[in-house]
Amino acid sequence: MRGLLPAILGLFLLSFGAVTANDRVNDTALMQKRPAKLLSTYGLFKNGAKQTPNSGVHPYDLQQPLFTDYASKYRFIYMPLGMSAAYNATETFDFPVGTVLVKTFGYPADLGEPDKNIRLVETRLLIHQASGWNAWAYVWNADASDAVLKVAGKTLPVSWVDAAGDTRSIQYVVPNKNQCKGCHTYNKKITPIGPKARNLNKDFFYRGGVMNQLTYWSDNGLLKGAPVPAMAPSVPKFDDTHAPLDARARAYLDINCAHCHRLEGPASTSGLFLTYGEQNAVNWGYKKRPVAAGRGSGALRFDIVPGEADRSILIFRLISLDPGIMMPEVGRTMVHSEGVQLLRDWVNQLK
Repeated sequence: MRGLLPAILGLFLLSFGAVTANDRVNDTALMQKRPAKLLSTYGLFKNGAKQTPNSGVHPYDLQQPLFTDYASKYRFIYMPLGMSAAYNATETFDFPVGTVLVKTFGYPADLGEPDKNIRLVETRLLIHQASGWNAWAYVWNADASDAVLKVAGKTLPVSWVDAAGDTRSIQYVVPNKNQCKGCHTYNKKITPIGPKARNLNKDFFYRGGVMNQLTYWSDNGLLKGAPVPAMAPSVPKFDDTHAPLDARARAYLDINCAHCHRLEGPASTSGLFLTYGEQNAVNWGYKKRPVAAGRGSGALRFDIVPGEADRSILIFRLISLDPGIMMPEVGRTMVHSEGVQLLRDWVNQLK
């Protein structure tokens, strides 16, 4: 993922210049109850194939992204002119009506050359309308000239060469409308997951150079009320071995699991709450017995057995590919080996 940032920077630089009618996002289309059939209708990109954003569409990145079968992700945000999000220290920001969060998924032919031969697979939109957030998935056609709405989802064969030089092939799953809603539910309403202060508090390559994203959003009118980055929460990257193991593991669980596993989420009845700031050890699984897990428990007794990863339900479900057992339930068809190893190391060192 680090190699993608220079490429995104280059695309971002191309997006600035004199604003013409063709450079404007189609706010009217974005506010329609029925989604557009083609992604291009919204005018979010000058060049969709190159992921060149239109004027007013800003790229961003997350310190700790959700794992999705090793896909590369390109993120952008758009807000109508003059509108800003309100800062929140722990949850997603309060985004105004008209906001669009854009996330494109793609695969380089070879992960060793992450900026070359990228196949775009899908672009997901979260559009904040007067009635609330709406989630839509668009699948890119073969020449990446446009992407087509897929309300019912779609399965696509995808192949790439991984970091070890091995060819990997999967049936990539584009989520249907209900699956999008299932993950993006907070207090029974659709809401974004990633753009929280702790995940945005990091540097990014912008036109004027490297800048902290919270600072950039504030300086460019995208965000109001944010403190200086040093006073805002942050999390480490899961693979930053210089950061504490506990913080890395909790950050990984926070982005991959806590959108459901929290008091306000769809999995609240499990009693397993995996948000980064959860202080009660039993709530995040420490010697906690499962609640109505069925065969998802694998006949194991506790969510986390300190010092024994292989006896912990948390690990058992993360390494499973059985649809009735695996966690997360959607969003992956593969085991994230590096993430699982991180959590194994974390559980094994717990006392």
